[in-house]
Amino acid sequence: MNRLRRSFSWLLLIGWRYLSAPLAAQSIPPLPGDFADTTTAHADTVAAADIVDFLRTSCRLRLRPHEADKLASGGHFVWVIPQVGYSLPTGVLGQVLGNVTFRRPGANLSSIISSATYTQNQQSLLTITSTVWTPSNRWVFIGDWRLMHYPQATYGLGMYTSTERVVSMDYSYLRFYQGVLRRVRPSLYAGFGYQFDDHWDIRSWDGRHDRTRISGYEYGIEGRSISSGVAMQLLYDNRSNSVNPTGGQVLNLLVRTNKTALGSDTDYSSLLIDARTYLHLRPGSPNILALWSYNALTLSGNPPFLDLPSTGWDATSNLGRGYIQGRFRGKRLLYAEAEYRFQISRSGLLGGVVFANAQSVTQPLTQQFERVAPAGGLGLRIRMNKVTRANLCIDYAVGVGGSHGLFFNLGEVF
Repeated sequence: MNRLRRSFSWLLLIGWRYLSAPLAAQSIPPLPGDFADTTTAHADTVAAADIVDFLRTSCRLRLRPHEADKLASGGHFVWVIPQVGYSLPTGVLGQVLGNVTFRRPGANLSSIISSATYTQNQQSLLTITSTVWTPSNRWVFIGDWRLMHYPQATYGLGMYTSTERVVSMDYSYLRFYQGVLRRVRPSLYAGFGYQFDDHWDIRSWDGRHDRTRISGYEYGIEGRSISSGVAMQLLYDNRSNSVNPTGGQVLNLLVRTNKTALGSDTDYSSLLIDARTYLHLRPGSPNILALWSYNALTLSGNPPFLDLPSTGWDATSNLGRGYIQGRFRGKRLLYAEAEYRFQISRSGLLGGVVFANAQSVTQPLTQQFERVAPAGGLGLRIRMNKVTRANLCIDYAVGVGGSHGLFFNLGEVF
């Protein structure tokens, strides 16, 4: 994932390779194509700073300053960061995160993120996610590869489910999503990809017995389920930095057609509509209003249960702060979120957010949207890297029905 969901870095900086003598915080020149970073554009010139600068100056650690020209000249940053953390579906977790960030001439920031995770709930995850732009943004390659053993709770289909009626599921999972898009107009890309989901050793049970249906749904509840399909994608993205956008818009349209001829259990098709915009409410202000609309719709057929649209199962696992992953699930999902991001320290080291979201899925019998689940909260941002503007995000969110929790992220939620 170009953003790591809900993992809290305890600043184990032994993996950051910045060893040298202490120096003052640097002002970072903009990289080609960047929207202006107003943390360094004030007339009184407040130097940008991040956690590395803070540790160098406050704790007198011998950490080498960032080399801002590296990305502009085709260089790269490499991070290897051990972490401990917590999330609602996993409990306490231990993780090793690897990240490579680079920029080709005239292109957006590219990133490849890998992680190995083991959790308190005996879940194990290996993930590699990538967004790679070629020079001048002619092509973009988007990948999402995962291998997981992931026992977790589910609550059935629709919006009238309860956390008191839990169905436990245990399964292993292989995901292989790979897409390639070609620029057809400035900031507009079109292409195709292949998407494969394989769940095996699926077992579903409640306090009484094994389940062969959940909310009357029988597809992919036990044994094995496979979805295999071709995806056609249209993407408009004029952001230069998806880790922490300072402006721009995104519109991602993806139609996936799964066929038994490709190995899928059943024929079904789906549509994803993902739209985002980033607004400065006051000219020259570093504060941003970010808006997100995410809509995952089954167009035909019956996807396996674990491939149905669900809370927290978007590509970056960020959908639905305020609710546990998998809390709401249905054949169609609508989601909207607004987040106001503001600067606390003028250097950009500390920031904050307030946010609100709402989601709805269709009912299993009527296939109608009948109820909305709102949530909201606030959060703290700590600048981990002033060149890529990557933040550590710590959010507290509250939903309905007593749902609440802490949510951690490396990079902005959207």
